[in-house]
Amino acid sequence: MAFLELTNVSKGYGFGQKRAEVLHDINLSIAEGEFVAIVGYSGSGKTTLMSLMAGLQKPDGGAVTLRGEKVLEPSPDRAIVFQNYSLLPWLSVYENVALAVDEVFRDWPSAKRREHIEKHIAMVNLTPAREKKPRELSGGMRQRVSVARALAMDPKVLLLDEPLSALDALTRATLQDEIGRIWSEARKTVVLITNDVDEGILLADRIIPMSAGPRATLGPVVPVDIERPRDRKALNHDPRFKNIRKEIIGYLLGAGGKAKASVTRRLILPDIEPEDLSHRHPLFRGGKPKRKQEEKRETVEVA
Repeated sequence: MAFLELTNVSKGYGFGQKRAEVLHDINLSIAEGEFVAIVGYSGSGKTTLMSLMAGLQKPDGGAVTLRGEKVLEPSPDRAIVFQNYSLLPWLSVYENVALAVDEVFRDWPSAKRREHIEKHIAMVNLTPAREKKPRELSGGMRQRVSVARALAMDPKVLLLDEPLSALDALTRATLQDEIGRIWSEARKTVVLITNDVDEGILLADRIIPMSAGPRATLGPVVPVDIERPRDRKALNHDPRFKNIRKEIIGYLLGAGGKAKASVTRRLILPDIEPEDLSHRHPLFRGGKPKRKQEEKRETVEVA
């Protein structure tokens, strides 16, 4: 039995004729401790897919299950890290992490909770900044707090919804390495949503492209059978990396990744006909077309 599974899942928004199906026939099976990356265009429905796995939304059809139990609502079993950090600005790094720990592990003694919080702040290398507020942190540091808070809940599944897309290239590369290191230590089940193919290959066990919306679905699964730990410099010279990258990008740029929407419009053509140039009158040498309703006959008296 799969650990996290989506079976024939579909989801749409709107009502009646204005209803648009965002996701269609999504099937995905993830093993415990596996790192899976889903890659697709912006607007294809990746965040909707993540919300379904987190229990923030319910599918219109099909089912999302964790260990065979239906996912019907949010739970600490499924922690999510959003793109926009989602930190409380009036709380320090320590307090933002403590907020989640105190809620999930309220039965623990205060000393044990404090040790647990400090452990996860140290895990993302933020101990020197533990008393700082979010406004005093860089974007990369804020995202580290979000990751620490999610991990401190000790979830069964860690859901990463494009957590690095708002960062500059250097910070993004640093946090990619941090996420890879944390996963290798904690071995949580991780689902990463990203629009960066190289990021998915660097971190994941499997990478799955998503077709463009509407009615987006998952493409063929591509195993990332490259030995860990992975070095980003060495990957550029790895033939397997190049083949995986080519396969994923080929799907996204090919028929599988193109939008399947179609539009039917009613066109009203102008009431105009071209002049028959084979019998052109000397007065109409310009070949100007004329409308039927503009043709008039009149009688003129000539002296």
